Amino acid sequence: MTYAYRRQTPHCSSLVEQQHEIQRFSIENVMAIDKEVIEYSTKNLHLEEREEFETFLRTIGEGHSILVASLSVLSNRADELVKIINCILTHEINLWISHGGLCINKHTKMVEIFSLLNALREEHKNGNKQMGRPKGSKSNSKFDVYHAQIVNLLAEGISVSAISRELEVSRSSLKDYIESRSLKDLAMSMHSYLNEEHGERGLDNIVLICPFEEAYNKKVK
Repeated sequence: MTYAYRRQTPHCSSLVEQQHEIQRFSIENVMAIDKEVIEYSTKNLHLEEREEFETFLRTIGEGHSILVASLSVLSNRADELVKIINCILTHEINLWISHGGLCINKHTKMVEIFSLLNALREEHKNGNKQMGRPKGSKSNSKFDVYHAQIVNLLAEGISVSAISRELEVSRSSLKDYIESRSLKDLAMSMHSYLNEEHGERGLDNIVLICPFEEAYNKKVK
């Protein structure tokens, strides 16, 4: 089983860019992607706050693979990457990094891993020199609890007007929320994956990791 993992946060490249990079790598290396995993957050959450992501890692079977566009997609914090890589090695998972064409698994030399982590640490250190609120960060919104539902409806081609009627909310406010969170990009990326040339796929082939999903599930029960 091969999982293509993408993450949308302020520090990451766009989901579309990540998708193109992953597709390029998978085609060049004749690697079939079985399931798409998309993690979404408006903030660069710490690892302990990303419970769904940790659960996802723990449920991957031995010998399975995760494909990412770059190592920083998993986290841009070196200490967190140490924990993530340790989990990957413990579960004997193959981590493929498209940018650089590297595979991290139990056979990878530690010097290669430390080199990657050191480069990321320096990059993060330079980024921390900026003062003030991180560029691209978003405050919480009343629509956050509907996030998963909004993305799924957009991916199905439902209009913003129809979604606002279903949720019984202001269309203009919902439109502003969708634009500020780039949800159409997220939905479009899911839609293109569902309808790619390899055949029609169902939504079950996509795992959407979102910190607001649990709140939404509680609301609809």
